[in-house]
Amino acid sequence: MTEYSSNKGEVLLRLDSINTYYDEIHILQDVSLEVYAGELVCLLGGNACGKSTALKTILGLVKPASGTIEFRGEDITGTHTSYRVERGMAVVPENRRIFGDMSVEENLMMGAYLRNDRSEIEKDRERVFSLFPRLKERLHQPGLTLSGGEQQMLAMGRALMSRPRLLLMDEPSMGLAPILVEQNFAIIQQINEQGTTVFMVEQNANISLTIADRGYVLQTGRIVLADTAANLLQDEKLKTAYLGQ
Repeated sequence: MTEYSSNKGEVLLRLDSINTYYDEIHILQDVSLEVYAGELVCLLGGNACGKSTALKTILGLVKPASGTIEFRGEDITGTHTSYRVERGMAVVPENRRIFGDMSVEENLMMGAYLRNDRSEIEKDRERVFSLFPRLKERLHQPGLTLSGGEQQMLAMGRALMSRPRLLLMDEPSMGLAPILVEQNFAIIQQINEQGTTVFMVEQNANISLTIADRGYVLQTGRIVLADTAANLLQDEKLKTAYLGQ
């Protein structure tokens, strides 16, 4: 495995030798990775390779059998999901999972439910509208009336309303038409450039690596490649396994 060390400074998230099981099945096997403040990092791999389990482990939805998870310099391995959210994690889940019976505005405000700084909440609301003008146009519509692409916007906007230190994204390209995937990833890149650290798990290696700083490749529960995004795009093993070249 190629080793790569960032020189950005603060390690925001660190997984060290994580092992997880579902019953007797060993899902994640000695997984170690780091995300530095300000980075956009992707975890790549095919179906059933352990990507979503890695994200659930970071969020505290899956407990590792061994290994440690650090966030903002603190060992959070044994903490609840709610504590991790309070510390600054937010997730854009697979298949979006918005509240369909609630309006766009209500969905967005759910993202800010832990906050009481009203003036700053309003600033973040306007930031979301600048990123996703369509949401402002549909502010009072129920979430279920939005298109798939608009629901993805809403899920991202809801996560941003918590003003996260780390934005976690689970398969942001899933279920979207190719043109919407390109638009979506351009916005993810913009969010990162505005200062939000992003960690996403994604099967679409090609488009992910065009916007990422670094990437890890997961195969049958193990990290098999780790490098800069530019280097991974040229890696013959990655081309063979994930880009079909």
